[in-house]
Amino acid sequence: MSIRRFRVEDLAVLHDANQASVPGVSTETMEDLSKWIALSTCFVATDEADNPLGFLTLIAPGTRDYPSDNLRWFETYAAESGKSVIYVDRIALLPETRGMGLGQALYQAAFNHFSGLDEIGCEINILPPNPGSHRFHQRLGFHQIGEQTFLEGEKSVAYYVRTLP
Repeated sequence: MSIRRFRVEDLAVLHDANQASVPGVSTETMEDLSKWIALSTCFVATDEADNPLGFLTLIAPGTRDYPSDNLRWFETYAAESGKSVIYVDRIALLPETRGMGLGQALYQAAFNHFSGLDEIGCEINILPPNPGSHRFHQRLGFHQIGEQTFLEGEKSVAYYVRTLP
């Protein structure tokens, strides 16, 4: 397995990984996913033949073309805390590759790439529940700094950050 940057020919497989990861990530059309990847830094985990297995996208606060309440939350957090933050928009893996360490490898690439910043931030669903993602991020050194409810009883998230080296 290796980690590299996104290539256009990866899009169909990454869309499959995204859709297989719903509701942990939002459902997207292929066109919209392509737009979001174009606005982001996108790392792709690949097999020995360079076939995509999953991906991680990160978006800088201030990216106004990305319509995300979660990104806006991190923009406010960065302004209030005075910290430089990169926002993890999504991580998605093909179902058959889960549990192989790809998520940790993708995050390590992000930690290294953005090491000049103070923190990396993400949101994780509380509703619908995503306990595996909470445990995964906590193992990587993330800690919760906030919550937001979007639709009472249906959609809420926890916000996490991790200090970068």
